[in-house]
Parts: sequence; structure tokens; C-alpha cells
Amino acid sequence: MSKKKPRVRVNLKRRDFLTVAATAAGSAVVAQLVTTGPLSPFSELKEAQLTGLETKEHPPGEHHWGMVINLDKCIGCEYCQRACSAVNDVAPDKPWNIVVEDRTETGHKFFFSRPCLHCQHAPCVEVCPVQATYVREDGIVIMDYDRCIGCRYCEVACPFDARKFNWEERADENEFVPTWGVPEVERRPRGVVEKCTFCNHRIDPALEKGLVPGEHLEATPACVNVCPVGARTFGDMNDPDSNISHVLKENPTLQLREELGTNASVYYIPPREGV
Repeated sequence: MSKKKPRVRVNLKRRDFLTVAATAAGSAVVAQLVTTGPLSPFSELKEAQLTGLETKEHPPGEHHWGMVINLDKCIGCEYCQRACSAVNDVAPDKPWNIVVEDRTETGHKFFFSRPCLHCQHAPCVEVCPVQATYVREDGIVIMDYDRCIGCRYCEVACPFDARKFNWEERADENEFVPTWGVPEVERRPRGVVEKCTFCNHRIDPALEKGLVPGEHLEATPACVNVCPVGARTFGDMNDPDSNISHVLKENPTLQLREELGTNASVYYIPPREGV
């Protein structure tokens, strides 16, 4: 018996998918307070963005994990959001993956989907005062929950609303379990910021077994595996023979908010205008 499709509310204001809202609802006042003045942790970041100065580079690694989302294929089923929420035990009102309906300039309907973009010049990393978030050598932007002090600077700095603050200790039952998967990681504690991890808990042990993320299911993010129309491709962008490298080579793609210079590891194949 099929279950009623669960719906979720997301803190994302619709504009255009190229100008995704910069902060979660309710954070505008916080943003004004913490991003102004020469002593603000954001001042150096803002100056670099405005003047075109280079931001900190992370050490290059053997792999660079990335994702391509084909907006022309996405049907808005929200399977990616549900599988992500099940596998990562995410609060239902703070999904790490979002799916929203949008329209092109000519009115053609499409669905925009967004995980964390795993930026190589990540604003969230630049502003963290305790280095609780960082870019790994393989390009994944990760959180150290033991170091996080809950200041939410990273949440405000993220241009894509990809980070969520854990206000309360969770005791709820996950409505997506077990239909869409079972939790593979522990719930995050109260008072920390959390986000999409590209399911690094799958990638790291899989590599030790000789498995290939993007090809073997147990080594690949849940959102990619569950997509019924193959709208998501994941893999190593450093490997010219990987599926994602072929997709990037064969299709026109874009990165969100390219003008900010974040160099996101998630690329989009734009929707066609339709007939």
C-alpha cells in the first residue's frame, strides 16, 4: 500500500534559481549584526569577493568529488530529499536537499534541486571562528560537530541556504524511515549547524574496499541512487574517465552564483525552454 507523499516546508524564498536566497528565514537581523564593521569575521571575506582577491585554497587531493544535476530531467518527485532525510536522519522541517518548482523566463516549468554545493572557496569555511567546518582534500565541505560552538556565522555566510541550525535535542520519529532508507549516521546534537555531506560516511569506507563512488551503490550518495530518472550524476571530477567527467564534457553546465567565486562542486544542466 502506497503512503501519502510527505511534504516539507523549506526556508527558501523563490526568486530565480540563479539567485538562491542567501540566508534562512529569520536570519536577516542576525546577518546585519554580524556582517558589518571592520571587526566582523565577514569583513575579509566580503572584501575579497568585492575586489576579486583570491580566497584560501585547500590542498589538492587525489579525488575531487562532485555532482551534476540535470534540471531538464528532474521531475520534482522529491525522492532525493526523502532518501537524504532517511539515511542522514534529518529533521523533517530542515531538509538538507530541497526541491522547488520554478519557471524559465518564457514560463516553462522546471524543478530546481539543491544539496550543499561543496564550494572550493566556501564562505562558510572562511567565517568559522573555530575551524569547525573545512574543505577536505577531496573537495567535500565537512562539519566537525565537536568543535562547532553554534555561532551560526556559517549559516549566514552560505549564499545558498544550505545549512540548518539544530535548535533542539531531537526526539521525533523520522517519517521517512524505513520507507526511504534507514539512518546510517548519528543524529547531530543540539546547538550545532548541519548540512549535506555528499554521504561521506559511504565514500570513505567504500574507497578502502576498492569501490568507486558514482558507480557502486554503497559508495554513492543516497540522493543519487534513488533518483528514478537519473537526474543526478556523482563521481570524481579529477578522473577524466569517470561518468561525471563525461557528463561535464558533453553538456553545457553552470554553477550557482558563479559571480561570487565560490567554485561549487555541484554543476547544473539548465532546463530547456520547451516547445
